[in-house]
Amino acid sequence: MHAEVFFWILGSGLLMSVIALIGSVTFLFKQETFERMILPLVALAAGSLIGGAFFHMIPAALSSHHLDELRVGIWIALGFTVFFALEQFIHHHHCHRQNANCQEPLAYLILIGDGLHNFLGGLSIAGVFLVDIRLGIATWLAAAAHEIPQELGDFGALVHAGWDKKKALFWNFISALLFPAGALITCAVSRHINTDFLIAFAAGNFIYIGASDLVPEVNKARSVSKNIIHFTAFAIGLLLLLMIRLLFKH
Repeated sequence: MHAEVFFWILGSGLLMSVIALIGSVTFLFKQETFERMILPLVALAAGSLIGGAFFHMIPAALSSHHLDELRVGIWIALGFTVFFALEQFIHHHHCHRQNANCQEPLAYLILIGDGLHNFLGGLSIAGVFLVDIRLGIATWLAAAAHEIPQELGDFGALVHAGWDKKKALFWNFISALLFPAGALITCAVSRHINTDFLIAFAAGNFIYIGASDLVPEVNKARSVSKNIIHFTAFAIGLLLLLMIRLLFKH
């Protein structure tokens, strides 16, 4: 592995962790302003994730010499299923804790779930960088577009669970450090195994998060004007990733 690729992986991983500090902007805004911003960001993230999967990762996986079409489909399905199972696990314990009126353990479950997500994200995106730096940049942009609203949401949930803002911000950042940790593990094993399958696995992750988690959230608005704003933000996310694909096409 070239030193340039390693520094791209390490730098992008650390930068993704810094995004976890996005919750600090809430100190500058009123609550009602924050609430108006979050759903358009969620819609943008959904478009970016789905665009990243269909315009970048799936075509790259299909062009790999180490994967045939069936294996690509299997890894996409596996990536989708792993995140489905993870979300089912978190929701089960989340509801159990809520019914018991026990909010403090909920904060830890949020951190564990986000940490697992960050770790898998680091594994996947580092694998993409190992294949092609430009593809890695596009994939990172799609992931970052998703991380911004997610980290804002996680921050709000931790505060809602009873933590003060400084504590919530600190532990959210610690959880995010699992992203570069996962990336470094990918670097360590890349010499021994081929990591092309991680592109398809990440595509499955992105499709699940975008279609199953984010799109339903922005479909809850009953106002026509809000629906138009959310759809526009979603379309911008798709077009942004399509433009990156066209600009960085081999």
